[in-house]
Amino acid sequence: MKIIIIGAGQVGGTLAENLVGERNEITLVDVDNEKLRELQDKLDLKVVTGQGCHPDVLTNAGANDADMIIAVTNDDATNMITCQIAYSLFSTPTKIARIRSDQILKFGEKLFHNDDIPVDHIIAPEQLVTRDIARLIDYPGALQVLEFADGRVSLVAVKAYYGGLLVGHALSTLKEHIPNVDTRVAAIYRNGRPIRPLGTTVIEADDEVFFIAASIHIRAVMNELQKLEPAYKKIMIAGGGNIGAGLARILETNHQVKLIEHSPERAANLESSLNNTLVYAGDSSDQELLLEEHIDQFDVFIAVTNDDEANIMSSLLAKKLGVRKTMVLIQREAYVDLVHGSNIDIAISPQHATISALLTHVRKGSIDNVYSLRGGAAEAIEIVAKGDKHSSKVVGREIKSIKLPPGTTIGAIVRGQEVLIAHSNTVIREEDHVILFLVNKKYIVDVEKLFHVGAIYF
Repeated sequence: MKIIIIGAGQVGGTLAENLVGERNEITLVDVDNEKLRELQDKLDLKVVTGQGCHPDVLTNAGANDADMIIAVTNDDATNMITCQIAYSLFSTPTKIARIRSDQILKFGEKLFHNDDIPVDHIIAPEQLVTRDIARLIDYPGALQVLEFADGRVSLVAVKAYYGGLLVGHALSTLKEHIPNVDTRVAAIYRNGRPIRPLGTTVIEADDEVFFIAASIHIRAVMNELQKLEPAYKKIMIAGGGNIGAGLARILETNHQVKLIEHSPERAANLESSLNNTLVYAGDSSDQELLLEEHIDQFDVFIAVTNDDEANIMSSLLAKKLGVRKTMVLIQREAYVDLVHGSNIDIAISPQHATISALLTHVRKGSIDNVYSLRGGAAEAIEIVAKGDKHSSKVVGREIKSIKLPPGTTIGAIVRGQEVLIAHSNTVIREEDHVILFLVNKKYIVDVEKLFHVGAIYF
């Protein structure tokens, strides 16, 4: 596939890195020549220096026969104009734009179609991050919660703690502990390294365990791997931007929410627009303010300002002062690794959420959902099985007879409204939604080939 990416920032660069190794022809466009040169030295791609919304620059990038243009600069207007020009001058089949402004997004249905602004798919990072944090609030103790098949199936990452019912026991005993719940461990990471989950595999404390189950059973399975944490009730949010305000709106109905915003003007606006959230103008890293607001009585402190350093420092302070859990928004990838293992409980990367959403639209075939995991090394995907036993390598076959790429696990199948946890004798049928976990994303091409519908397979 011939893809032009407009914007070589963290999102554009990471997306290019994800796609280059998958036999795609990638061209990266940006005004920053030095940044382009660095990426070209590291990746096998073409670069073009210039404004991505200029027709001559798009021509040089190969827009005349491009299959897809992905505009992910930091400027919404540039991204929208780029898609307009790609449609009007080059008839580009697929156009994707990153849009951050909630003022634009709320009119999305009226604006984004070929008669007005021809954007085929919108990527809204702030909305994605808000959704991800809200899920973590719903499942106390989870490190990550991913939903598939319209929310019927969830893939959840948890850390196994001393005292967990399954710690020290083999995976095969999971069924004994929760006989009425069907689940499957899709992957285990121990000391940062993936371990293939077998029935004889013994869960150890501090293992990061990815399990898949029907969403209604998630809490029951989590309770086997760790002491189930009490529900979060009192939440403090640092930062009143799009993410902080959006979170407050979602959470204030069922939680006690306090929000700290540095700008007095912004704080006043939020106070009038939010219904049940207490809004304070101040510095979230001010120890006296946190003590005055009794931070030690809060369940979660969520730092979502646009300053990584401020988020990290205020969260460390809140933890020191007694808050139960901290969640931190971090833009810089290096900082995500830096806080791993610190007193910060969960680091949230908007880049990972954005890349996952983009990959869902970029992947070939019948892939419905893609999530980038473990810093981009692993992936979880939802793919629809097509064809029959004559034209497909998977349809009409038991899972044990399917030659999956190394480190790939089929975790669950959604058949209509029914959720089936995958077992060796489970047969895949046409139109099944198959949920797979890939320890190494480099095998995504092999998975796509596996599910490709051919003329005849024997």
